Amino acid sequence: MNYEIDFLPIGEGSGDAIVIRYGDPQGYYLHVVDGGRTETAKTIINHINEFYPGYYINHMMLSHADDDHATGLVGVMEKIEVKNLWMNRPWLYAADILHHFHGNFTLQGLIDDIKARHPYLVELERLAIQKGVRIHEVFQGSTIGAFTVLAPARDRYINSIPDFGKTPDRYTTEAAASQSFGLLRSLTEAAKTWLEEKWDVETLAKNTSTSASNESCVVQYGVLNDKGVLLTADVGPIGLTEAGNFAAQLGLDKPKFVQIPHHGSRHNVTPSVLDMWLGLRQPEGSADGIAFCSVGSNKHDYPRGQVKNAFMRRGFKVYSTRTKWISHSSGGGHPNTAPAVAEEFANEVEGI
Repeated sequence: MNYEIDFLPIGEGSGDAIVIRYGDPQGYYLHVVDGGRTETAKTIINHINEFYPGYYINHMMLSHADDDHATGLVGVMEKIEVKNLWMNRPWLYAADILHHFHGNFTLQGLIDDIKARHPYLVELERLAIQKGVRIHEVFQGSTIGAFTVLAPARDRYINSIPDFGKTPDRYTTEAAASQSFGLLRSLTEAAKTWLEEKWDVETLAKNTSTSASNESCVVQYGVLNDKGVLLTADVGPIGLTEAGNFAAQLGLDKPKFVQIPHHGSRHNVTPSVLDMWLGLRQPEGSADGIAFCSVGSNKHDYPRGQVKNAFMRRGFKVYSTRTKWISHSSGGGHPNTAPAVAEEFANEVEGI
């Protein structure tokens, strides 16, 4: 099977925009994962028109509802034919979470409130219905072409909706904890220190957390040309552990290509999670896997040093987008493109 996995630049800030083609001359599939921000739509459209002219998108998949992953997909759907749209619409589960709001909303009121906070999802839904695109829920066990969804489990996703940043505040102690998350992170960043790392000295935190929205991300595993491909979006330790346990049930091999979660943030991976997915640390200089990281052009300190070092220790070369697009391929590839340059090991990293 031939394939190309193209990570496109998303300009300043953060975001994901991934275009995957796989198959053979008798038939190819085009699989788009996330669309960055509104202006990223043009980047995706131009890329498809240049390298995959005449193709329609078999599967368009939204990992989660954050703006830097979702809004660009609207423009893509307007210009390119899409057969299947995979996205979770939180308002569909309003009846399951209504009790968290202690009578502040009627069911329809809660649906309307959540929709108002997700106008781009509403627009994607409208466009899909107008164009006859089939819309799918995307939960653990779903099959999207050559990819299997490993997380989130449906129940965990629904239970996490009240803690999303774009859901009305619920009246529980969990809500207060969720609201303090951003403040604690800001204080941590303000008190940043620097640590020395060596190949055999890892300072990545053993316990960390990210937002409920990030933990709701879709984690996909595909087998392309007999090699495992893991796409993680902005997921954190909870989702990665859930995905890893499900992968073990399915008997999946360790991936050879991995997306580094959340643009290389150190709040999304731990040593134990990486050991689960990538294997144990390797001798210095070992490399039998590849990891891609979507990084904004102005995010010079991403991927975080601790994170890229941790991937390298486990045998994965790390490549980042920043101002360019990067591609991993087998049997196909893009002609006349400059080879990407791997990240270097960081001897000085950010403290916790």
